Amino acid sequence: LELCLTQYRNAQGMTDEIAALQFLSNAASPEGEKALADFYERWKGEALVVDKWFSVQAMSNRADTLTRVTALLGHPAFEIRNPNKVYALIGGFANGNPVRFHDAGGAGYRFLADQVLRLDPMNPQVAARLMGPFSRLRRYDAARQGLMKAELQRIVATPGLSPDVYEVASKSLEAAG
Repeated sequence: LELCLTQYRNAQGMTDEIAALQFLSNAASPEGEKALADFYERWKGEALVVDKWFSVQAMSNRADTLTRVTALLGHPAFEIRNPNKVYALIGGFANGNPVRFHDAGGAGYRFLADQVLRLDPMNPQVAARLMGPFSRLRRYDAARQGLMKAELQRIVATPGLSPDVYEVASKSLEAAG
C-alpha cells in the first residue's frame, strides 16, 4: 500500500498515476479512497481522464465493486447519454472485470441487462455493443450460462426493443443452444 501511495504521489506521467490508482482502488483502505477522491478533484475538468477514473473503479477486484459501480451511475460526472462514459463505467465492469461481472450469484448479469434496457431507447447501438459478454456465454459453467440466458430472455421479451439489441440477444441465445 505504501509503495502504491508513493508511486501515486510521485508519478511523472498518467500511466504511472493510473497504475498506482488501479492498485489503490483494489485496497479497502482510507488511503485508497483518498487517492480516488484526489484524482477526481485534480482531473474533473478533463473528460477523458475522468473516464479512466470510472474505469479504474469498475475494474476493481473489491467485493463491493458492483455496489460502487451502481453508485457511480449517479455521479455528477456520469452521463448515460455519453457513450464514452457508458463504455468506461458499464463496459469497464462487464468487459474488464471478469471476476466481479461473472460472480456466481448473477448480479453482474442483471446489472448489465438492466443497463442495456435503460440505454436501448436512447442509443440502441451502444446498448447492443455492451452485450458482448453475453455472446460468449458458452465459455462458462452451466450455472452461469443459465443466469446469462435468463437475462438474455428478459431482454428479448422486452416490448419495444430495438432491432440492434434484439439481434445481439437472440443470436446469443441461439448460439447457446
